[in-house]
Amino acid sequence: MKFGILFSAILIFSSPAYSQSGRRAKAITSPVPAPIEEATPSPKTAQREPPPVTAEKNQDYRCTDDDGLARILDAGAATEKIVSSQEADKLAQITKKPQPDYTREARRNGIQGFVALKVLLAADGKVSRVRVRKGLSGGLSENAIKAACKIQFKPAMKDGQPASMWMIAEYAFRLADSSIFRP
Repeated sequence: MKFGILFSAILIFSSPAYSQSGRRAKAITSPVPAPIEEATPSPKTAQREPPPVTAEKNQDYRCTDDDGLARILDAGAATEKIVSSQEADKLAQITKKPQPDYTREARRNGIQGFVALKVLLAADGKVSRVRVRKGLSGGLSENAIKAACKIQFKPAMKDGQPASMWMIAEYAFRLADSSIFRP
């Protein structure tokens, strides 16, 4: 009996010395390479890109050819004749209205809602200006403006001539409609 108790005590007190954590030390076989210094571009050669335009409420934007948008600073520079829906003989008809993409930031933050835009459908068949009436954060207003720039339409008619006309375009952003596989 004494022998059993003594043997048990020796096993209990000596077991931490022989136990392993399950991790094994990694042997370093090769020296760590020195970090390579990359050449930093000089300020003269670095091209600075202008910051992206962020859409703000009640500001006018114009569409650009590179699928972007630019803020119109001088609102009084427009010389085109704009007719109201009451003055027009025939209203403008939208034939194609592309849907905007969800941004990763908006999807990550769970942003949903509507973007309401006031779009100037010009007499030449192009979108002339876009004004944000109600926007969303996370780049959704900007994507809605870019989609509005691609609207195809038949211009309004006044006295048998094409005329420019403002129209409201609404875009709904719902997470249920967005795909996690798209940008």
